[in-house]
Amino acid sequence: MLPPYGLSAIVTQWQFAPVVTGVVVVLAGLYGWGVVRVARRHPARPWPRWRAGLFGAGLLVIVVATQSGIGAYDTLLFYDHMIQHLLLIMVAPPLLIAGRPLTLLLHASRNPLHTWAKRVIRSRVASFLTWPVFGALAYALAVPAAHLTAIASYVAQNQTALGAEHALFVIIGCLFYLPILGTEPIRWRLSYPVRFVLLVLLMPIDTFTGVALGYGSASSPGVPSGPRPAWAPSPVADLHTGGAVMWVGGDGIMLVLMMVVFLMWARDERAATSGRSFFERARRENLATLLSSAGPAAGAGDASPLSTADSRSIDDDAHLAAYNAYLARLNRHPDSSQ
Repeated sequence: MLPPYGLSAIVTQWQFAPVVTGVVVVLAGLYGWGVVRVARRHPARPWPRWRAGLFGAGLLVIVVATQSGIGAYDTLLFYDHMIQHLLLIMVAPPLLIAGRPLTLLLHASRNPLHTWAKRVIRSRVASFLTWPVFGALAYALAVPAAHLTAIASYVAQNQTALGAEHALFVIIGCLFYLPILGTEPIRWRLSYPVRFVLLVLLMPIDTFTGVALGYGSASSPGVPSGPRPAWAPSPVADLHTGGAVMWVGGDGIMLVLMMVVFLMWARDERAATSGRSFFERARRENLATLLSSAGPAAGAGDASPLSTADSRSIDDDAHLAAYNAYLARLNRHPDSSQ
């Protein structure tokens, strides 16, 4: 006897899921413990608040997807079920990854926990699970299998399987997006073009699934069976709306994540270029100042190596020759620098 689906129902129709609540509370507590430990050990460099906020936002998305009205209607409306899946596999994992929980664990822990955590993160099992190919294959198989096969119908009728599916979506999302969006100390370091290409290659998975659902019938897997309230759409309309949610919503979120990768790429390139230019400029200006101040100290017969050109326009070879000449003059005139 749920009211008509809408924003008001999503906000007011909450259901309690003890397992989800327990896991979220434990993760939030451990993360908070790490933040406090880092603040105590490094008062001048506390853990960034914005990272803690993003991690908390990821946990909040999981709670909203499973315990708000979205979770209350997930076995009644197919398109609500699709919204739930997008939140669990495409929204919550990137937020959790942005919080850098593994890095926080290494910064906050001490031996023997620190050594144990480092070994686990760099173990063969962890390396395989975070392997970009494994994450991409898991994502490419999980999305169509959960919506286009008999698994969808089984999950719709079994609450235990439904909860397991929710957890699996979050885990697969984290494994897929970790090497693409994360900066954790895992084995794999992907270049930004490769990260961008992985997102481009996986986008058709959401498109294909959404289009397939959009052309499905009332007998397609996953369509809720049994009595439906008068305000609910027909099973076919419900299925087609779910396909549109997967197609438009999934591709839209993937485009946003592509923009995030592009911005990360631009930021790192700008930081690297700025760092090089700063040190190069400091080196050149320091050497030019040194040589300019040394010119008058040379003997009357010594022509200044900077007298015929601006020191800022001299290339590295000219700088090296000028510096060698400066050292030679110092060797001939020990008191010339005073």
